[in-house]
Amino acid sequence: MQSEQVADHLRATHEGLEVELRVIQTQGDRLLDTALSRLGGKGVFTKEIEQALLAEQVDLAVHSLKDMPTTLPAGLVIGAVTQRVDAADVLVGAADASGNVLACTLATLPKGAVVMSGSLRRRAQLLHRRPDLNVVDVRGNVQTRLAKLDRSDASALLLAAAGLERLGLARRISERWEPTDFLPACGQGALAVEVREEDERVQALLAPLDDWASRLTTAAERTMLAQLGGGCQTPIGGYAQVASGRVRLVGMIADLSGVQLYKAQAEGAVESVQHVGEVVAQELLGMGGSDILDEIARMEPGAG
Repeated sequence: MQSEQVADHLRATHEGLEVELRVIQTQGDRLLDTALSRLGGKGVFTKEIEQALLAEQVDLAVHSLKDMPTTLPAGLVIGAVTQRVDAADVLVGAADASGNVLACTLATLPKGAVVMSGSLRRRAQLLHRRPDLNVVDVRGNVQTRLAKLDRSDASALLLAAAGLERLGLARRISERWEPTDFLPACGQGALAVEVREEDERVQALLAPLDDWASRLTTAAERTMLAQLGGGCQTPIGGYAQVASGRVRLVGMIADLSGVQLYKAQAEGAVESVQHVGEVVAQELLGMGGSDILDEIARMEPGAG
């Protein structure tokens, strides 16, 4: 679906351009019975695709920006960041046998209710607000997760608004949380098109797809993420906005239980997005984020 959107945009922008789609399965696509936090390392949704790109088997690669490591393989660059859609996280209520969605909000979920999530970041923020809830892991694409919810005894599921809206499933949303409050993954809601650094022809073709504001805000978020150095086992979120020539970033880091959760924010001129990201990261580390990172590092296999 995401690749088709980019392909359609390229065809519409460049008359007569032939675009062929090739599906490449990644480790994250294949190992659906394993929690993302246990797959180990970064790039579980990008590695195989990047290998094909470097081998010149494909000319460009479309990723959800939130899935991309902050450091790219040598020889690859982000050629375009598409216009960002809704970056918010949402609560999705279960549907009954007739397809009626059961209305629910974070405030109305019963004590001890089962809530599904495949994200440690969402889990931590949810438990920080409602420590009584029972959050269980779920994997798969959006449709698979919805089906698992509807077949289970869970009351709700946490997802990104963008994925539901892209599939025409926004009706399943029971409650939307503002991304400045319930912080999304860095880059959530934006697509990144990765290309070979020396391929100037493809980079020129992608130029009309590159959205300045989306590239700017996600750059601030990804700078913060890179400075924190957290991997898939660290609950980290960030959301930046740009207005009147200034960028404002809110960042978050939490422990796995959501008991300790720290937020920081900073703003600056659009020319200083990297500095803004660095400032937020340093504030989070000083608040207690460094202790969280140390603790999670000790929990990783082979540590100590």
